[in-house]
Amino acid sequence: MATSPRTPSPPAESPSVPTGAPDHPPRETLRRSMTSRHLVMIAMGGVIGSGLFLSSGYTISQAGPLGAVLAYLIGAFVVYLVMTCLGELACAYPVSGAFHIYASRSINPATGFTTAWLYWLTWAVALGSEFTACGLLMQRWFPSVGVWVWCVVCAAVVFTVNAISARVFGETEYWFSLIKVAAVVALIVLGGAAIAGFHPLADRHEVFPHLLENFDTPGGLFPHGMSGVLVTVLASFYAFSGSELIGVAAGETDDPARAVPKALRVTVIRLLVFFAGAITVIAAMIPYDKVGLDESPFVTVFTAIGIPYAADVMNFVIITALLSAGNSGLYSCARMLFSLAEEGQAPQVLRRLNARQIPMAALVVSMLGGLASLLSSVVAAQTVYLVLVSIAGFAAVAVWMSIAASQFFHRRAFLRDGGDVRTLPYRTPLYPAVPALAFLLCLVSLVGVALDPAQATALYFGIPFVAACYLYYHLRHGRRRSEAPS
Repeated sequence: MATSPRTPSPPAESPSVPTGAPDHPPRETLRRSMTSRHLVMIAMGGVIGSGLFLSSGYTISQAGPLGAVLAYLIGAFVVYLVMTCLGELACAYPVSGAFHIYASRSINPATGFTTAWLYWLTWAVALGSEFTACGLLMQRWFPSVGVWVWCVVCAAVVFTVNAISARVFGETEYWFSLIKVAAVVALIVLGGAAIAGFHPLADRHEVFPHLLENFDTPGGLFPHGMSGVLVTVLASFYAFSGSELIGVAAGETDDPARAVPKALRVTVIRLLVFFAGAITVIAAMIPYDKVGLDESPFVTVFTAIGIPYAADVMNFVIITALLSAGNSGLYSCARMLFSLAEEGQAPQVLRRLNARQIPMAALVVSMLGGLASLLSSVVAAQTVYLVLVSIAGFAAVAVWMSIAASQFFHRRAFLRDGGDVRTLPYRTPLYPAVPALAFLLCLVSLVGVALDPAQATALYFGIPFVAACYLYYHLRHGRRRSEAPS
């Protein structure tokens, strides 16, 4: 049963504590020092990563040129639906680590608790994989230095950036993301010019396809049938996960009512242009049966165009993308633990702020979680790490479903209590169709996961993890809440 959100909405500086949570003494809050440009790049940084730079070739080979473009367009559409739901919630509850706050206020506290741990685990697992990938890529230039050394260096860099201040984190993420965005724009512009017939740097013997002639494959528009397109649609959902980081950072934004909606609009448009544009150019430049995982399609395209040192340039860009993802991941983990402690659902030491308003204990615990994930990938890759990765993959879509459901129940309670939607700083359009459609499409994607043997383990471990979180919450916190005075 959904519970009504508090009316009026809790103020940005002091989010209300749910009924039954312990009273806490007054304390300093997280510093609001980020702007809309930081939010946009944080979201872009969470999305544009190794999936686009490395795995995009695999998606094209599975779905064919047109199928891959359609799959990413569908993924972008779902992102738009979820982001419009997120916008209304982020303006209503502009608190850091806000996903579980949305669910706790609008659905029930157990759902909020579960959402928080799903999202924390997603990024903790990502931290371990990002550090490992960085170490492997650094071997290109420093083959005599062990991978573990670079893992430690990357972890130290990411931790230091997060430990200084939220604004330093936002500014660092801005520049990390700018490098990635520049690489994508270069691919779209230079690759687009090449297939249009303009390629002055290329070898004169290089033969380029004209416009979209590679889309006309011997196997038809969908050479592997609709099943290949379905698998790619699922991959596009996971590729776009990270855009919801805007909600995590809302509590440290200087003017959430203005910055959050602006960041959401800009992010969705840019993701659509960058992903659809990059996939279209790659598919037009490289035959679908010759693109895969042996080389980044960005390297293939840049080399054909005549960009000098293309492989080294892209190696640098991908390392930057991995550091960016790790940077955002650690930030998200720390704020989620801080927010759980604020709600009385995690040890209170995790809500302590240092002199720079950084939740240092939550930051340290999150980094330890990432390092534990990294260790398990080495010593228990087929057991513990497989479980963690499976749950993390399931969590990406589950969190989107939580956002859509939270907006639905939040608006319903707001209207039932006599609220006027015209007073909302940002409102989800076409309510209730948008949250319902977003939830349904995410649910359909999970059904698709069940039908794909390569991804079905996400459900085998993800669903029991969710059940365990609900059970733990009710055993640990449910009795206290039921005994709390009305």
